[in-house]
Amino acid sequence: MKADIRQPRRAAPDAWRQVNAGRVLGDAVTRFESRVLELMATAGHAQTRLSHVNLTRHLDLDGTRITELARRARMTNAAMTELIDQCEVLGLVVREVDPGDKRARTVQFTAAGREWLAAFGKAVKKAERELLKEIGPEAAEVLLQGLARYAETVDSIHVGRR
Repeated sequence: MKADIRQPRRAAPDAWRQVNAGRVLGDAVTRFESRVLELMATAGHAQTRLSHVNLTRHLDLDGTRITELARRARMTNAAMTELIDQCEVLGLVVREVDPGDKRARTVQFTAAGREWLAAFGKAVKKAERELLKEIGPEAAEVLLQGLARYAETVDSIHVGRR
C-alpha cells in the first residue's frame, strides 16, 4: 500500500497523528537506517547500533570535543559520554587530550574505527542506490534536494564546522 499523507487511513479526528509528513519521513528514515545496519552486519560489523552511528556521524576525521559531539547530536554530555564509552569498548574511538586545551578531551577514530567508517560509507551508498532504484532517480533527486533545503536551518547537520 502506498503512503498518501493527504488521505488519512481512518476517519477519526486524530488520524493526522498517524498520517503526516513527519510520520512518513520518520518511517523512511527507520527503513533506510535498518537497511544500513543490515548491510553493516553482513560486512562483519553486527556489534554496532544506530546509537553508535549517532556518535560517528558527528565525529570529525581529525577529532571532535565531547561537548561539540553532544551539541551536534542534540544530546546531553552524559549521554554522549555513554556512547563514547560503548564505542571505545568496540575499538572504534579513543579519547585524547585536546592539544588546544589540556583540560578538555577530544574523541578520535581509531584505525579500526576508520575501517568501520569506510564500511559504513559503503553500506550507506548501497542503501542509497536501492532507494534510487525503488523510487526512481527523478523522484529521489527532487526529494533529496527539497529535504536538503528544508533542513538547511538545522545547526547540527553542519559537521566539520567548529
